[in-house]
Amino acid sequence: MANWRHLRLLKKGSNVWNSWRANHLDVQPNLSGANLSGACLSNAQLYQANLCRVNLAKARLDGANLTEANLSGALLNAAHLEWANLVKITLSGADLSGANLS
Repeated sequence: MANWRHLRLLKKGSNVWNSWRANHLDVQPNLSGANLSGACLSNAQLYQANLCRVNLAKARLDGANLTEANLSGALLNAAHLEWANLVKITLSGADLSGANLS
């Protein structure tokens, strides 16, 4: 289950989220199970985040840093992942149908 503090910060947008991440490098964000369908998370620093079973359908993740994030069981259908950093991510059981990975 998602940490409500992390979820509240992320919903304020990438700029607020990225500032918080820069000051909390030791925190591994837990957003598991959250509904972020259609969210604008362009350029968000989501590295090492727990994104298991997150609904990111139609979300804007272009330029996002997802390095070492766990996206097991995540819904990423029709998500925009252009130029996203996908190094060492876990995608077991994730739905990427229609996602833009260019």
